[in-house]
Amino acid sequence: MSANAASILARLPRDTSLFAVVKANGYGHGAVPVARAAVVGGATGLAVATLEEAEQLRGLANEDRILVMGGVPPHVAPAAAASGFAITVSSMDVAKALDDQGSVVPVHLKIDTGMGRFGCAPEEAASLAAFIDKAHGLRLVGTLTHFASADSDEAMTRRQFDTFTQALETLGVDAGIRHACNSAGARRYPEFALDAVRAGIALYGCEWPETRPALGLRSVVTHLKTIGVGETVGYGATWRAKARTQVATVGIGYADGVQRARSNRGHVLVRGRPAPLIGVVSMDAITVDVSDVGGVQPGDVVTVIGEDRGERITAEEVAEWSKTISWEVLSAIGPRVERRYSE
Repeated sequence: MSANAASILARLPRDTSLFAVVKANGYGHGAVPVARAAVVGGATGLAVATLEEAEQLRGLANEDRILVMGGVPPHVAPAAAASGFAITVSSMDVAKALDDQGSVVPVHLKIDTGMGRFGCAPEEAASLAAFIDKAHGLRLVGTLTHFASADSDEAMTRRQFDTFTQALETLGVDAGIRHACNSAGARRYPEFALDAVRAGIALYGCEWPETRPALGLRSVVTHLKTIGVGETVGYGATWRAKARTQVATVGIGYADGVQRARSNRGHVLVRGRPAPLIGVVSMDAITVDVSDVGGVQPGDVVTVIGEDRGERITAEEVAEWSKTISWEVLSAIGPRVERRYSE
């Protein structure tokens, strides 16, 4: 993880800093260990979605460098102001609510340039920035936008960047830390890095060739049986044996992060050999065909993501089998999965 943060920074201009995005429990890895490792790797800021997530990170970075990126409604303003964390502001209502709390709140002004989610309109940015600058209870420490398709649409990304920089020119006040790039933006358009980038998925070793996967997801064989021709496996009897088959039940299911969409798709690694996933994914278990592995015993380690004896399954591969994206594959890993950490 630390090496991934360093790799990301190495691709950026020397004066660009890194906000490590550790929301959603560090994309399923564990927010606190990830944040610590990212800081060791050179990150000087941390970014999350909610106040509750930010609270877990207190003490790991300066409070005004822990950025709450998600929407903060006006009724949450008292808690947001008291936290000391940097709060993203997208509207005048939220800015006024934060200003009324009797403390000085560090804020990042978000400008919507095409994502259509959070952020003020570019033409409203100057007036909102002027309010923040004059308010006694607010301090403008950053201005940001978010790319919608940096991984797939160059024309749109360039339009968004141009819109953002044009809006910055209209502010009339110090914009603070200017940041637009997510992982894909930083990788494909390092010239758009500005003062900082917000790296999420790349930090975890996905979607960025120079980084290494930070996570392995493993379970164990809990049961073995041999079935005959014509017998079925799993809910709905969606898989039927065409030959005599040795079936291993593995103690991991969709409650743990193996998407149900993986039913009858892809494979796991058992004793370093691919074992096809057969049948529907259950809440607590999957079933795999270990007929070609040989010597399988209850208690054998099963690799769902990661390496085993020179073979590897990546989160990107699992995403293809699950008909989703690597972000969801990682962040869906459930809380009952034990996390173990090593340097």
